[in-house]
Amino acid sequence: MTEKKKQRVAWGITGSGDKLSETVEVMKQVQKQFKDIVSIEVFLSKAAGNVTKQYNVYEDLRESFERVMVEVDSNAPFLAGWLETERYAFLLVAPATSNTVAKIAVSISDSLLSNAVIMALKGFVPVYVMPSDIKEGTVTTLLPNGKLTKLRVRKEDAENVQKLEKMEGVSILEKPQEIRQVFDKYFGKTRE
Repeated sequence: MTEKKKQRVAWGITGSGDKLSETVEVMKQVQKQFKDIVSIEVFLSKAAGNVTKQYNVYEDLRESFERVMVEVDSNAPFLAGWLETERYAFLLVAPATSNTVAKIAVSISDSLLSNAVIMALKGFVPVYVMPSDIKEGTVTTLLPNGKLTKLRVRKEDAENVQKLEKMEGVSILEKPQEIRQVFDKYFGKTRE
């Protein structure tokens, strides 16, 4: 009997520390839950390569996922091309910095993940984005040293998220726990 080929999901991580640890934990649980049918491949922006080390999750990613690749440039690794050829069921970018969100909102594709999103949309691959800055106001976030700090979400950043929400093929996630619902939608609920 031949083994069924696993479906692939591309998970992009930008340089946002906000909700990073929680997102990694949810993704590890999702990976475990769907391990027999889904392979999650991780793509780190250049900034995420550093931020994941600062938040002490880089090694955890390498141990928990088969492939973890760090951006060299906007086309290396060749994520945009792989998305165009329907290698992945969907693209998840979580967490996404306000910089990445702004680029996508105006179709600038000069980084690995902004290019990947634009090409995924051109290739009819669904995109899920969890922005770190969603609604205008003040948020509390965890620093790498474990302390909490307050940050301002600017009106401009919130407006860019609203632009993304209106883009065909893009869905916005507000918190890491919503990622589970995306996997359930595509792969059905499984038992561990």
